[in-house]
Amino acid sequence: MTASKPPHSSAPIATAEVTIPPLGLRGILRWPDNPAGLVIFAHGSGSSRLSPRNNHVAEALSAAGLATLLFDLLSPAEEADRANVFDIPVLAGRLTGVIDWSGGIAEMARLPLGLFGASTGSAAALMAAAERPDRIAAIVSRGGRPDLARDALPAVRAPTLLIVGGADGEVVTLNEAAAARLGDRARMVVVPGATHLFPEPGTLDAVVAAARDWFLGHLAGPAIGRKGRDNAV
Repeated sequence: MTASKPPHSSAPIATAEVTIPPLGLRGILRWPDNPAGLVIFAHGSGSSRLSPRNNHVAEALSAAGLATLLFDLLSPAEEADRANVFDIPVLAGRLTGVIDWSGGIAEMARLPLGLFGASTGSAAALMAAAERPDRIAAIVSRGGRPDLARDALPAVRAPTLLIVGGADGEVVTLNEAAAARLGDRARMVVVPGATHLFPEPGTLDAVVAAARDWFLGHLAGPAIGRKGRDNAV
């Protein structure tokens, strides 16, 4: 279906498949009663709106009262060319287009907007936030590659949470460097023992808890962001 407005339902969380113009990108929209904000997801390389990890996070955010939108950044034909999967400016452009689309729908436009990026999608989220600084209120990166958005980082104004696995090697170092470039807008959380995809028991739940608190703090309440490096349990 092509969504002109979010679905309404007597159920606590309404879920709908949407098609986003002009490219017909497919998405999954979750809409709780009276959402406090909207979080748009940018998945990583080789993933899609069906990503089990991102859907797990989205379900938890929706249960906490936030609307969520997962969508395919590329069409099936585009995904066949692996070069597109790593073309961060193209992915950021798609995300910016979806941000603008959401701003044209009254029920979405009134909500504070956050971005959740995973892997290379984190770089796309940061680039999009730099392009739309007045629209983006908070960013969360999971196992991200913010270094791929290096030149855009100084223009990012939204409070940004960088969540990385403690066993993710070089990605920890890359996120530390990005946090330094973002300055007091950034906070870094290290999940002990987690590798890049957070498959270890309890590690994805740590991501969920940190992301939920960050978005609720910045989209639904007073800003709580601070610069630093914390350990998550």
